[in-house]
Amino acid sequence: MVKVLRVLLCLVLPFLAVLIKDGPSMKVLWAFLLQLCGHVPGVIYGIYQVVKD
Repeated sequence: MVKVLRVLLCLVLPFLAVLIKDGPSMKVLWAFLLQLCGHVPGVIYGIYQVVKD
C-alpha cells in the first residue's frame, strides 16, 4: 500500500517521493533536475527509484 502511494506521489512530485523513500541523497537531486528538464523524465526516474528494491 505504501509503495502505491509513493508511485502516485511520483506522478506529481517525483523528487519528494524519492526523498521519502531514500532520504537526502544524490538520487533526490537527480530526480529534481530531471523534473526541471521536463516532467516526464522526472516521473520515470522517480517511479524507477520507488519500485526498485
